[in-house]
Amino acid sequence: MRSNLGLRQLEAIISIATHGSFSAAAEQLHVSQPALSRTVRLAEDGLGTRLFDRGGRKVTLTAAGIELLPIARRIMLEFSDSISELSQFVEGKRGRIRVSALPSIAQSLLVDAVAGFNATHPEIEFLVRSDSAEAVLALLESREIDIGLTVQPPPDGRFSYEHLHDDEFVLICRADDPLALQTRPATALAWSVFERRPFIAATSGSNTRGATDAAFMRAQLTVHPAHEVASSNLQVIGGFVAAGLGLSVLPASALACLGQPTLVARRLTKPRMQRKVGIVTLTGRTLSQATTRFCEHVRNLGRTPSPAADVAARGVRTRSSSRSVTAAQRP
Repeated sequence: MRSNLGLRQLEAIISIATHGSFSAAAEQLHVSQPALSRTVRLAEDGLGTRLFDRGGRKVTLTAAGIELLPIARRIMLEFSDSISELSQFVEGKRGRIRVSALPSIAQSLLVDAVAGFNATHPEIEFLVRSDSAEAVLALLESREIDIGLTVQPPPDGRFSYEHLHDDEFVLICRADDPLALQTRPATALAWSVFERRPFIAATSGSNTRGATDAAFMRAQLTVHPAHEVASSNLQVIGGFVAAGLGLSVLPASALACLGQPTLVARRLTKPRMQRKVGIVTLTGRTLSQATTRFCEHVRNLGRTPSPAADVAARGVRTRSSSRSVTAAQRP
């Protein structure tokens, strides 16, 4: 027996059984009666059995038809429900968004973005990761994530980048440090301060270490780190500074991740170092409607200017003012 019944055939069988008439079913389905008869005949040929007994104008189900009817109704209901789910996905009301962000961006921007989006799209699920810049790009290429929130990728055509804001690198010190207690804390510090003080550096190969090395080179300074900590371990870096082991440099967005209420940030200049942060996607990849809407939400959140535009320059405690520090870096 061949059982390749189509949805149109199942719909015809249900309609005929419901109306008890080929003509009434044909009218309800908006097809001609001969076309409906051919549809049923093909179904019966495929099953190898008759489904209806025809006696004059009256049509009744055979034993096989009685057995098939609830199956047909269940299949049509499941199909309708599935199409409804698909429609909600296409409309961006359901689905799953997979996103990876740099550790500092995950804490300073992504958490708020997901919380705000979930308030208006409660049926959307998130899979969130925190990875290095290199890992984010690798995950995009393997299609394990849909979008990345990271630094601007190399212009090799593999990725599309949409700029959100410039993330400034700032000096991190204790609140009781002389650098934090100066009478004019808004004055930017020179990178030469690290020639005189122990420097807690991010490990080689990280985005943060690349920026600090470039800054020292441009300022013609030779600085040897007193300690090195992986840039993904932001709380450890904060702990080292809080313990008095030295000064450090981090992107302003990382301040929310340090977990130390006694640390302050000071702006650095000569040179002033920034990293470009934005939304990165795989070139040529079609995003779901939900992901597209989330990108728009992140775009609006990441570009909103803050009235406290100079907060990083003035120095702030990381726990009480972390949101303002992050906002200060948005153009």
